[in-house]
Amino acid sequence: MDLIINNSSMVPIYEQIVEQIKTAIVSGKLTPQTMLPSVRSFAKDLKISALTVKKAYDLLEEEGFTVTVHGKGTFVAETNSEKIKEEQLKEIEEDFSRILLKGKRYGLSNEELKELFEIQFLED
Repeated sequence: MDLIINNSSMVPIYEQIVEQIKTAIVSGKLTPQTMLPSVRSFAKDLKISALTVKKAYDLLEEEGFTVTVHGKGTFVAETNSEKIKEEQLKEIEEDFSRILLKGKRYGLSNEELKELFEIQFLED
């Protein structure tokens, strides 16, 4: 599995792992029943602590994206399309929120922001 870890990022490494695996699951690159690398081998490949990988795997399981079978490994869970859609909408909402905050910092009005949105996304 190819993940890119940015050691200089303000985002903790375990969160980077979680986000990249969730993105791979939501996009269909990782399908249900796909086995993830073992904690130890993944940590070795990424040159990070096994505890960091374990924390990421635990979070993925808590959120329902993976299932761990003791003695066998961690697998991509059978996710329903509703959950995937909700995750995608949440991500888009977060992106919109950042854009709106940036626009407000730059002094743009709601009308100007709406106009920008329409120009960018609604016109062909």
